[in-house]
Amino acid sequence: MLDRLKSSTGARTPAIDLHDLVTELFPINRSLTGAGVRQTLAVVARHVDLAIHEVPSGTPILDWHVPAEWNIRRATISDMAGRRLVDFADHNLHVMGYSRPVQAVLSRAELAKHIHTLPEQPDLIPYRTGYYADDWGFCLPDRLWREMTDDSYRVDIDSDLTQGALTYGELFVPGLTSREVLITCHVCHPSLANDNLSGIAVMTALAMRQARQTRRLGYRFLFLPATIGALAWLDRNQSHLDRVEHGLVLTCLGDPSEFHYKQSRKSAPIDRAVAHVLKHSGHSHEILPFSPYGYDERQFCSPGFDLPVGCLMRGVHGTFPEYHTSADNLDFVRPECLDQSYAVIEQVLDLLDRDYVYERVDGRGEPQLGRRGLYRAIAGQREAGGATQMDLLWVLNLADGKHSLLDMAIRADVPFARIEAAARLALDASLIRPAASPGSASGDTGRSEAP
Repeated sequence: MLDRLKSSTGARTPAIDLHDLVTELFPINRSLTGAGVRQTLAVVARHVDLAIHEVPSGTPILDWHVPAEWNIRRATISDMAGRRLVDFADHNLHVMGYSRPVQAVLSRAELAKHIHTLPEQPDLIPYRTGYYADDWGFCLPDRLWREMTDDSYRVDIDSDLTQGALTYGELFVPGLTSREVLITCHVCHPSLANDNLSGIAVMTALAMRQARQTRRLGYRFLFLPATIGALAWLDRNQSHLDRVEHGLVLTCLGDPSEFHYKQSRKSAPIDRAVAHVLKHSGHSHEILPFSPYGYDERQFCSPGFDLPVGCLMRGVHGTFPEYHTSADNLDFVRPECLDQSYAVIEQVLDLLDRDYVYERVDGRGEPQLGRRGLYRAIAGQREAGGATQMDLLWVLNLADGKHSLLDMAIRADVPFARIEAAARLALDASLIRPAASPGSASGDTGRSEAP
């Protein structure tokens, strides 16, 4: 599939089939650490030039330490006749993440202390972890657990916790300036298609796209285990964080819910950019205020860093019934929703990269447009869905070296692409020029010229 195929509606589709990538990654057992994370990153690395980082177990990470590496080979619950009732091989949600090894015969009452179910969703398997608990557990449908009425059961978990490493992936696509856009997703969940794999798939496609283009801004893509992965990257890159101009955490992008964007802590330009794109996208959406609960945006937005990072999602974590259950499967994630999410983020990245500041060459009064052929140019643009005369007037009025193109689009209440098209007309007619003192509402002081 070509990188920028056009559909009948003009929407662009990614270079890879996003649902196929989710399907390929779905069976892999992932956790904070271990072989599953490495296997997942190896799949991503087939598509982009991913750098793999390993942080040894026990390494101090800000107020944390990298945990032991966890790997699991098999896990079962059997009755005393040897019949397997629960098998990790059937679904990797069956075992609580980071379960320590155990081989034992337990009474049902003893086993019950290590069983996790969802009585209100009796046919679903819950997702549970015990990263720092030194414990073990099984997750199974409540209906199955209620049918298990024998006095005793045999439990077998073949796992290990060793001095290994935390693994994360990173791709940096340099731009023409030193300013960066930080884009992240988490890679630590097992078979959860929306809450994990949708973000990985969409971000992989975006990384492929950005790597093939010349961009003003640099783009840094991080594939991280949640929390500890973000903390590890922050700890290792503290001297470079001032380069981060904008940031997005991507998650839950494949379900049919409306879009939700959670703002950054500092009300940063990324918030205005995403809100603007969503407003003119035609998709139902909601803008959420920042809160210190959620995904890794809470690490990037912690007060000691306070980076301009928001979180884009469709379904909001913890609010849809499939969340952290076996119902978050390949049927829940829809190809058209993945493609829509990709297209929205693609527009956001293009906006960030093209949000220049201009000033009038001669700002005294309104210039004569007719003798410069701009009315004819606008007519041609309108036939192609471009700028209107009013868009051009907004550009000519707000090109004062203080307003960026996004500022203009928001003030005029029109899509960014129309304001950008009008600015190109004005630039070609020598009515505007790049601002003498480069800068914008986005705070980019690294640019010196416009396209």
